[in-house]
Amino acid sequence: MSDTAPAAAADAPDMPKPQVREAAAHDIGGGLALLLGLIGLLVGTGVIIGGATLSGHGSAAVGAPLIVLGVLIALGSVFAMCGLNMVAPGEARVVQLFGRYVGTIRTDGLRWVNPLTSREKISTRVRNHETPVLKVNDAYGNPIELAAVVVWQVQDTAQAVFEVDDFLEFVATQTEAAVRHIAIEYPYDAHDEAELSLRGNAEEITEKLAAELSARVRAAGVAIVESRFTHLAYAPEIASAMLQRQQAGAVVAARRQIVDGAVGMVEAALARITAEDIVELDEERKAAMVSNLMVVLCGDRAPQPVLNTGTLNQ
Repeated sequence: MSDTAPAAAADAPDMPKPQVREAAAHDIGGGLALLLGLIGLLVGTGVIIGGATLSGHGSAAVGAPLIVLGVLIALGSVFAMCGLNMVAPGEARVVQLFGRYVGTIRTDGLRWVNPLTSREKISTRVRNHETPVLKVNDAYGNPIELAAVVVWQVQDTAQAVFEVDDFLEFVATQTEAAVRHIAIEYPYDAHDEAELSLRGNAEEITEKLAAELSARVRAAGVAIVESRFTHLAYAPEIASAMLQRQQAGAVVAARRQIVDGAVGMVEAALARITAEDIVELDEERKAAMVSNLMVVLCGDRAPQPVLNTGTLNQ
Protein backbone atom coordinates (compact mmCIF):
# COMPACT_ATOMS: atom_id res chain seq x y z
CA MET A 1 0.00 0.00 0.00
CA SER A 2 1.27 3.47 -0.82
CA ASP A 3 2.17 6.30 1.53
CA THR A 4 -1.37 7.66 1.23
CA ALA A 5 -2.64 4.87 3.49
CA PRO A 6 -1.34 6.32 6.77
CA ALA A 7 -2.74 9.72 5.83
CA ALA A 8 -6.16 8.22 5.16
CA ALA A 9 -6.04 6.31 8.43
CA ALA A 10 -5.16 9.53 10.24
CA ASP A 11 -8.30 11.18 8.82
CA ALA A 12 -10.50 8.40 10.21
CA PRO A 13 -12.22 8.92 13.58
CA ASP A 14 -10.54 7.64 16.73
CA MET A 15 -12.44 4.51 17.70
CA PRO A 16 -12.48 3.37 21.35
CA LYS A 17 -10.16 0.57 22.34
CA PRO A 18 -11.87 -2.85 22.39
CA GLN A 19 -12.95 -4.11 25.79
CA VAL A 20 -12.85 -7.78 24.80
CA ARG A 21 -10.71 -9.87 22.48
CA GLU A 22 -11.41 -13.22 20.89
CA ALA A 23 -10.17 -16.29 22.76
CA ALA A 24 -10.55 -20.01 22.15
CA ALA A 25 -13.39 -21.68 24.03
CA HIS A 26 -12.83 -24.84 26.09
CA ASP A 27 -14.57 -27.48 23.99
CA ILE A 28 -14.12 -31.16 23.19
CA GLY A 29 -15.01 -33.37 20.28
CA GLY A 30 -18.73 -33.81 19.98
CA GLY A 31 -18.56 -37.45 18.88
CA LEU A 32 -17.29 -38.64 22.26
CA ALA A 33 -19.78 -36.44 24.12
CA LEU A 34 -22.65 -37.74 22.00
CA LEU A 35 -21.60 -41.35 22.62
CA LEU A 36 -21.38 -40.83 26.38
CA GLY A 37 -24.75 -39.08 26.39
CA LEU A 38 -26.43 -41.93 24.52
CA ILE A 39 -24.84 -44.48 26.85
CA GLY A 40 -26.08 -42.53 29.87
CA LEU A 41 -29.55 -42.32 28.32
CA LEU A 42 -29.62 -46.09 27.75
CA VAL A 43 -28.32 -46.76 31.28
CA GLY A 44 -30.94 -44.47 32.76
CA THR A 45 -33.69 -46.17 30.74
CA GLY A 46 -32.44 -49.59 31.85
CA VAL A 47 -32.39 -48.55 35.51
CA ILE A 48 -35.94 -47.19 35.19
CA ILE A 49 -37.13 -50.46 33.65
CA GLY A 50 -35.34 -52.49 36.34
CA GLY A 51 -36.86 -50.38 39.12
CA ALA A 52 -40.31 -50.70 37.60
CA THR A 53 -39.88 -54.49 37.38
CA LEU A 54 -38.84 -54.76 41.01
CA SER A 55 -41.73 -52.54 42.07
CA GLY A 56 -44.10 -54.83 40.18
CA HIS A 57 -42.84 -57.86 42.08
CA GLY A 58 -43.45 -56.30 45.46
CA SER A 59 -40.02 -54.75 46.05
CA ALA A 60 -41.19 -51.15 46.00
CA ALA A 61 -38.62 -50.13 48.63
CA VAL A 62 -35.85 -51.01 46.15
CA GLY A 63 -37.65 -50.29 42.90
CA ALA A 64 -38.74 -46.70 43.66
CA PRO A 65 -35.19 -45.39 44.34
CA LEU A 66 -33.99 -47.14 41.17
CA ILE A 67 -36.69 -45.42 39.14
CA VAL A 68 -35.72 -42.04 40.57
CA LEU A 69 -32.04 -42.77 39.89
CA GLY A 70 -32.79 -43.82 36.31
CA VAL A 71 -34.81 -40.66 35.68
CA LEU A 72 -31.95 -38.52 37.02
CA ILE A 73 -29.41 -40.36 34.85
CA ALA A 74 -31.58 -39.95 31.75
CA LEU A 75 -32.27 -36.28 32.44
CA GLY A 76 -28.57 -35.66 33.14
CA SER A 77 -27.64 -37.33 29.85
CA VAL A 78 -30.16 -35.26 27.89
CA PHE A 79 -28.97 -32.09 29.64
CA ALA A 80 -25.33 -32.92 28.86
CA MET A 81 -26.17 -33.47 25.20
CA CYS A 82 -27.58 -29.94 25.09
CA GLY A 83 -23.97 -28.80 24.99
CA LEU A 84 -23.49 -30.27 21.49
CA ASN A 85 -22.98 -27.82 18.61
CA MET A 86 -22.75 -28.27 14.86
CA VAL A 87 -20.17 -25.82 13.51
CA ALA A 88 -20.00 -25.50 9.72
CA PRO A 89 -16.90 -24.35 7.83
CA GLY A 90 -16.82 -20.57 7.68
CA GLU A 91 -18.80 -20.24 10.92
CA ALA A 92 -18.00 -19.76 14.59
CA ARG A 93 -19.84 -19.92 17.92
CA VAL A 94 -19.43 -17.14 20.48
CA VAL A 95 -19.84 -18.78 23.90
CA GLN A 96 -21.15 -16.97 27.00
CA LEU A 97 -21.62 -18.29 30.52
CA PHE A 98 -24.17 -16.29 32.51
CA GLY A 99 -23.44 -13.23 30.36
CA ARG A 100 -19.66 -13.52 30.56
CA TYR A 101 -17.70 -14.17 27.36
CA VAL A 102 -15.73 -17.42 27.74
CA GLY A 103 -14.44 -18.01 24.20
CA THR A 104 -15.18 -18.77 20.58
CA ILE A 105 -15.51 -22.14 18.85
CA ARG A 106 -13.90 -22.03 15.41
CA THR A 107 -13.23 -25.75 14.87
CA ASP A 108 -15.80 -27.09 12.44
CA GLY A 109 -17.73 -30.29 13.04
CA LEU A 110 -19.58 -31.57 16.10
CA ARG A 111 -18.26 -29.89 19.26
CA TRP A 112 -19.31 -29.95 22.92
CA VAL A 113 -19.14 -27.18 25.52
CA ASN A 114 -20.67 -26.55 28.90
CA PRO A 115 -24.46 -26.95 28.40
CA LEU A 116 -25.09 -24.00 30.75
CA THR A 117 -23.54 -21.64 28.21
CA SER A 118 -25.29 -19.77 25.41
CA ARG A 119 -23.80 -19.98 21.93
CA GLU A 120 -24.32 -17.36 19.22
CA LYS A 121 -23.61 -18.29 15.61
CA ILE A 122 -21.58 -15.82 13.56
CA SER A 123 -20.33 -16.14 10.00
CA THR A 124 -16.62 -15.70 9.30
CA ARG A 125 -16.99 -15.98 5.52
CA VAL A 126 -15.84 -13.26 3.13
CA ARG A 127 -18.73 -10.91 2.34
CA ASN A 128 -19.56 -8.14 -0.11
CA HIS A 129 -21.25 -4.86 0.66
CA GLU A 130 -22.23 -2.54 -2.17
CA THR A 131 -23.28 0.98 -1.31
CA PRO A 132 -26.19 2.65 -3.09
CA VAL A 133 -25.41 5.38 -5.58
CA LEU A 134 -24.50 8.39 -3.42
CA LYS A 135 -24.80 12.00 -4.57
CA VAL A 136 -22.14 14.25 -3.05
CA ASN A 137 -20.09 17.33 -3.95
CA ASP A 138 -16.47 16.80 -4.89
CA ALA A 139 -13.57 19.01 -3.79
CA TYR A 140 -14.50 21.63 -6.40
CA GLY A 141 -18.15 21.67 -5.34
CA ASN A 142 -19.40 19.80 -8.39
CA PRO A 143 -22.24 17.33 -7.68
CA ILE A 144 -21.18 13.78 -8.55
CA GLU A 145 -22.61 10.30 -8.17
CA LEU A 146 -20.56 7.38 -6.93
CA ALA A 147 -20.94 3.93 -5.44
CA ALA A 148 -18.45 1.41 -4.09
CA VAL A 149 -18.23 -2.29 -3.27
CA VAL A 150 -16.34 -3.46 -0.19
CA VAL A 151 -15.09 -6.99 0.44
CA TRP A 152 -14.78 -7.69 4.16
CA GLN A 153 -14.52 -10.48 6.71
CA VAL A 154 -15.01 -10.87 10.45
CA GLN A 155 -11.66 -11.49 12.10
CA ASP A 156 -12.46 -11.04 15.79
CA THR A 157 -15.82 -12.59 16.62
CA ALA A 158 -15.84 -11.24 20.18
CA GLN A 159 -15.49 -7.65 19.01
CA ALA A 160 -18.12 -8.15 16.30
CA VAL A 161 -20.65 -9.36 18.88
CA PHE A 162 -19.85 -7.26 21.95
CA GLU A 163 -18.24 -4.01 20.73
CA VAL A 164 -21.07 -2.85 18.43
CA ASP A 165 -24.83 -3.34 18.43
CA ASP A 166 -25.05 -4.79 14.91
CA PHE A 167 -21.79 -5.30 13.06
CA LEU A 168 -23.57 -5.68 9.68
CA GLU A 169 -25.25 -2.30 10.03
CA PHE A 170 -22.04 -0.84 11.44
CA VAL A 171 -20.02 -1.90 8.39
CA ALA A 172 -22.70 -0.55 6.02
CA THR A 173 -22.87 2.82 7.77
CA GLN A 174 -19.10 3.26 8.05
CA THR A 175 -18.63 2.28 4.41
CA GLU A 176 -21.04 4.99 3.27
CA ALA A 177 -19.36 7.53 5.56
CA ALA A 178 -15.89 6.67 4.21
CA VAL A 179 -17.04 6.88 0.58
CA ARG A 180 -18.61 10.30 1.20
CA HIS A 181 -15.48 11.54 2.98
CA ILE A 182 -13.18 10.41 0.16
CA ALA A 183 -15.47 11.98 -2.44
CA ILE A 184 -15.41 15.43 -0.87
CA GLU A 185 -11.63 15.34 -0.42
CA TYR A 186 -10.81 15.01 -4.13
CA PRO A 187 -12.17 16.44 -7.39
CA TYR A 188 -13.75 14.33 -10.08
CA ASP A 189 -11.27 15.75 -12.63
CA ALA A 190 -8.26 17.76 -11.45
CA HIS A 191 -7.36 21.06 -13.11
CA ASP A 192 -3.72 20.41 -12.28
CA GLU A 193 -2.17 17.23 -13.64
CA ALA A 194 -0.15 16.76 -10.44
CA GLU A 195 -3.31 16.75 -8.30
CA LEU A 196 -5.11 13.52 -7.45
CA SER A 197 -8.58 13.07 -8.91
CA LEU A 198 -11.28 10.45 -8.55
CA ARG A 199 -11.33 9.62 -12.24
CA GLY A 200 -7.66 9.94 -13.08
CA ASN A 201 -6.12 8.28 -9.99
CA ALA A 202 -8.48 5.42 -9.24
CA GLU A 203 -5.80 3.14 -7.76
CA GLU A 204 -4.49 5.73 -5.30
CA ILE A 205 -7.98 6.78 -4.26
CA THR A 206 -9.16 3.21 -3.66
CA GLU A 207 -6.08 2.59 -1.53
CA LYS A 208 -7.01 5.59 0.60
CA LEU A 209 -10.60 4.34 0.77
CA ALA A 210 -9.48 0.88 1.94
CA ALA A 211 -7.17 2.41 4.57
CA GLU A 212 -9.88 4.68 5.94
CA LEU A 213 -12.42 1.85 5.97
CA SER A 214 -10.01 -0.42 7.84
CA ALA A 215 -9.55 2.23 10.51
CA ARG A 216 -13.31 2.78 10.82
CA VAL A 217 -14.44 -0.86 11.11
CA ARG A 218 -11.51 -2.21 13.13
CA ALA A 219 -13.50 -1.58 16.32
CA ALA A 220 -16.03 -4.21 15.16
CA GLY A 221 -13.35 -6.85 14.56
CA VAL A 222 -13.77 -6.56 10.79
CA ALA A 223 -10.96 -6.62 8.21
CA ILE A 224 -11.28 -5.00 4.79
CA VAL A 225 -10.09 -7.29 1.98
CA GLU A 226 -10.67 -4.92 -0.96
CA SER A 227 -12.67 -1.86 -1.94
CA ARG A 228 -13.50 -0.53 -5.41
CA PHE A 229 -15.64 2.17 -6.96
CA THR A 230 -18.41 0.64 -9.05
CA HIS A 231 -20.02 3.87 -10.23
CA LEU A 232 -18.49 7.30 -10.78
CA ALA A 233 -20.11 10.06 -12.83
CA TYR A 234 -21.17 13.66 -12.75
CA ALA A 235 -24.69 14.33 -11.55
CA PRO A 236 -27.25 14.57 -14.40
CA GLU A 237 -27.78 18.31 -13.95
CA ILE A 238 -24.17 19.13 -14.87
CA ALA A 239 -23.21 16.07 -16.91
CA SER A 240 -23.73 17.76 -20.31
CA ALA A 241 -21.77 20.87 -19.31
CA MET A 242 -18.90 18.80 -17.96
CA LEU A 243 -18.91 16.67 -21.10
CA GLN A 244 -18.47 19.81 -23.20
CA ARG A 245 -15.62 20.85 -20.91
CA GLN A 246 -13.93 17.48 -21.33
CA GLN A 247 -14.40 17.62 -25.10
CA ALA A 248 -12.96 21.13 -25.20
CA GLY A 249 -9.97 19.99 -23.19
CA ALA A 250 -9.44 17.06 -25.55
CA VAL A 251 -9.63 19.37 -28.59
CA VAL A 252 -7.11 21.79 -27.06
CA ALA A 253 -4.74 18.93 -26.23
CA ALA A 254 -5.04 17.53 -29.77
CA ARG A 255 -4.46 20.95 -31.33
CA ARG A 256 -1.42 21.48 -29.13
CA GLN A 257 0.03 18.19 -30.30
CA ILE A 258 -0.72 19.03 -33.94
CA VAL A 259 0.99 22.42 -33.63
CA ASP A 260 4.04 20.88 -31.96
CA GLY A 261 4.32 18.36 -34.76
CA ALA A 262 3.81 21.00 -37.46
CA VAL A 263 6.52 23.24 -36.00
CA GLY A 264 8.93 20.32 -36.03
CA MET A 265 8.10 19.50 -39.63
CA VAL A 266 8.53 23.13 -40.77
CA GLU A 267 11.83 23.37 -38.93
CA ALA A 268 13.06 20.16 -40.56
CA ALA A 269 11.95 21.37 -43.99
CA LEU A 270 13.77 24.71 -43.67
CA ALA A 271 16.89 23.02 -42.34
CA ARG A 272 16.99 20.58 -45.25
CA ILE A 273 16.39 23.30 -47.86
CA THR A 274 19.23 25.32 -46.38
CA ALA A 275 21.56 22.32 -46.01
CA GLU A 276 21.08 21.05 -49.57
CA ASP A 277 21.00 24.58 -51.05
CA ILE A 278 17.82 23.81 -52.98
CA VAL A 279 16.77 27.42 -53.16
CA GLU A 280 17.93 30.61 -51.48
CA LEU A 281 15.25 32.12 -49.28
CA ASP A 282 15.36 35.50 -47.63
CA GLU A 283 13.59 36.17 -44.35
CA GLU A 284 10.38 37.33 -46.03
CA ARG A 285 10.17 34.21 -48.20
CA LYS A 286 10.92 31.99 -45.19
CA ALA A 287 8.09 33.67 -43.29
CA ALA A 288 5.72 33.12 -46.20
CA MET A 289 6.79 29.49 -46.49
CA VAL A 290 6.36 28.91 -42.77
CA SER A 291 2.91 30.50 -42.88
CA ASN A 292 1.81 28.35 -45.80
CA LEU A 293 3.15 25.14 -44.27
CA MET A 294 1.52 25.85 -40.92
CA VAL A 295 -1.83 26.47 -42.62
CA VAL A 296 -1.52 23.20 -44.54
CA LEU A 297 -0.37 21.12 -41.57
CA CYS A 298 -2.65 22.60 -38.91
CA GLY A 299 -5.81 23.07 -40.94
CA ASP A 300 -8.73 20.75 -40.22
CA ARG A 301 -9.73 20.70 -43.90
CA ALA A 302 -7.87 19.74 -47.05
CA PRO A 303 -6.09 22.81 -48.50
CA GLN A 304 -7.02 24.15 -51.93
CA PRO A 305 -3.86 24.49 -54.06
CA VAL A 306 -3.17 27.77 -55.86
CA LEU A 307 -0.83 27.66 -58.85
CA ASN A 308 1.59 30.56 -59.19
CA THR A 309 2.24 31.20 -62.90
CA GLY A 310 4.44 34.19 -62.23
CA THR A 311 7.78 34.63 -60.49
CA LEU A 312 8.63 33.98 -56.86
CA ASN A 313 7.82 37.64 -56.08
CA GLN A 314 4.47 37.67 -57.88
